[in-house]
Amino acid sequence: MQFHTLISNELGLHAGSVHNVIQLIQEGATTPFIARYRKEKTNGMDEVQIEMVKQSLHKLNEISKRKTTILETIASLDKLTPALKQAIENCWNSIDLEDLYFPYKPKRRTKATIAREKGLEPLAHWLMTEPNILPYQEAQKYIRADIANTEEALAGARDIIADIINDDPQARNTVRRLFEKHAVITTKVAKSKSEEGAKYSDYFKFSEPIHRCPSHRILAILRASEEGFIKLKIAPNEEQCIRQLNQLYVRKNTPCSQQIRMAVGDAYERLIAPSLENETKHLLKSKADDEAIRVFASNAQQLLLSSPLGSKRILALDPGYRSGCKLVCLNEEGDLIYDSVIYPHEPQMQQKASAQEIMHLVNQYDIEAIAIGNGTAGRETELFVQSLGLPSSVELFMVNENGASVYSASAVGREEFPDKDITVRGAVSIGRRLADPLAELVKIDPKSIGVGQYQHDVDQNKLQQSLETVVERCVNQVGVNINTASKSLLSYVSGLNATVAQNIVEYRSKNGAFQSRQDLKKIPRLGEKTFEQCAAFIRIPHAKNPLDNSAVHPESYDIVAQMAKDLNCQIADLMRDDTTRNRVQPERYVSDKAGLPTIQDILSELKKPGRDPREKLEAFRFAPIQSVEDLHIGMIVPGIVTNITKFSCFVDIGVKRDGMVHISQMADKYITDPNEVVKIQQHVTVKVTDIDLVRKRIGLSMKL
Repeated sequence: MQFHTLISNELGLHAGSVHNVIQLIQEGATTPFIARYRKEKTNGMDEVQIEMVKQSLHKLNEISKRKTTILETIASLDKLTPALKQAIENCWNSIDLEDLYFPYKPKRRTKATIAREKGLEPLAHWLMTEPNILPYQEAQKYIRADIANTEEALAGARDIIADIINDDPQARNTVRRLFEKHAVITTKVAKSKSEEGAKYSDYFKFSEPIHRCPSHRILAILRASEEGFIKLKIAPNEEQCIRQLNQLYVRKNTPCSQQIRMAVGDAYERLIAPSLENETKHLLKSKADDEAIRVFASNAQQLLLSSPLGSKRILALDPGYRSGCKLVCLNEEGDLIYDSVIYPHEPQMQQKASAQEIMHLVNQYDIEAIAIGNGTAGRETELFVQSLGLPSSVELFMVNENGASVYSASAVGREEFPDKDITVRGAVSIGRRLADPLAELVKIDPKSIGVGQYQHDVDQNKLQQSLETVVERCVNQVGVNINTASKSLLSYVSGLNATVAQNIVEYRSKNGAFQSRQDLKKIPRLGEKTFEQCAAFIRIPHAKNPLDNSAVHPESYDIVAQMAKDLNCQIADLMRDDTTRNRVQPERYVSDKAGLPTIQDILSELKKPGRDPREKLEAFRFAPIQSVEDLHIGMIVPGIVTNITKFSCFVDIGVKRDGMVHISQMADKYITDPNEVVKIQQHVTVKVTDIDLVRKRIGLSMKL
């Protein structure tokens, strides 16, 4: 069976479309390009579906490589029968494949190995036929120097039988199904760990069926187990497992049956159960990882696409107490034009001088907005700035500074500001992420932007791959101004990499601003295929050809030119005049080169060329509170959603500790996903329902 058929069956997608996606991927096309500019070939698949095809393709390729290794290994043992070879070649499930290989895997010396070395294998096979003869009579034949008595001979034979049962795919699958359907995860506190592991007290005595245990709980339990605070067991009912195994191997009621039952019990307890417990734990971890990564990726996408202020002159403050507040001024392009430090808080309390400095800079640089980091001393700094009597034209924003310190100490930060210390770089990052969150946050490891949960517990390769996919999706959804974009931002453009991005920046520095998309072909290592993949995601404001500042792909420019010619107008007229554009008859331009979806996308883009899909940024003000002690039950306050989990969201209400809104408190109707109601950076109004001063926990409700 071909890969596209397997993937089509797995994902429920049209086989022909999957085949085309695979072909495009193999030709070097990126997910954003395929989703946006090859809709006719994919039958309109979105980026998520294309990524699922890509992941399934990778998984099948890995299974294919594994099968080659397994076949070669078994063949080298001279045990590869035609039936086994066919079974392996037809298997595309990794667990089933490993079951087929299990009997042939190199193993350490076991009880069964020792018994075989003593020549007890014939006795084991004799017992499994269950003849109506007393087993002790047959075992007498095996007594020799290294086998003292019949009991020792029978024990060795049972070890071999247990090994045979453990190697049997049918036996493992029988128990595996019971693990999948009926396994229970049970925990208890480790000896003398109750005080040290108090944060895991919920799991000191805990039991729950695995199919009801949510991903975040699985990850918490596994973390507590790995840190040694709890003992963990995962298993179904033992009697049920042994009973079903007995049904497979105990076929008669003979004198040998008891020996087989003993071997079955030993096989389950000593071999199968520990193996499948580890397998189940791995699968639970993998599923929990996938869910945590999905939530993290969703949050990251929302944060990356949060509203930009745009090209404004910004004064940014990175607040602090003893070390002062780092202050920078940025121009419309985000360039640093001034930096200093003010000390409006304890212990210096230079409030008058600090106020004069801010007011002077606001006037000198015609500041349009002030950005204040929301970390240490953030609320105090906000209240101080609010008290200065700033002009009404100057907007004030609190900015989430998660990851700013990571950028400050990074190679990117040092490269951008080699002669500035990390505190200045942090303030610059705060100001820039107000102007354009996406352009600034791409410089930071996505794991550091503060919207995940258990991100350090999940598979780091999976997490990194997922987050890089999210960043790529966001960058290409918005589009990139090639004349202002950083190397970090350019490296996420479809088809580009860090090397080509660096070449673009160097070319721009040497030759000035790009005038057209065709100039891209002058960049070293940017060939025709790369141009095809990246050109439509590049924006060139004020280009001679207005389509160069739109999402219309250069391969479709001739279609737009023909539309303009047919209507006896200019391309610019199509882009600014609804009446003229509405006269276009899409069906006239359908061809083998471009189907109706492409023509409709072109017309949609001509209506709003180069438009930023992100929402407009709105100013926000916290209530006049600064700490948890200022709260009381029933208080209603404004807040900003900072993080979303599967069953809750966290809201910053300005008291240096985010409050939690459980999913049951988000709406008056039943919801299954917090994303139905909230999104990252959303402004909400919440009611305080619980305050735990000891653990600094705040319970909130959106049901006012």
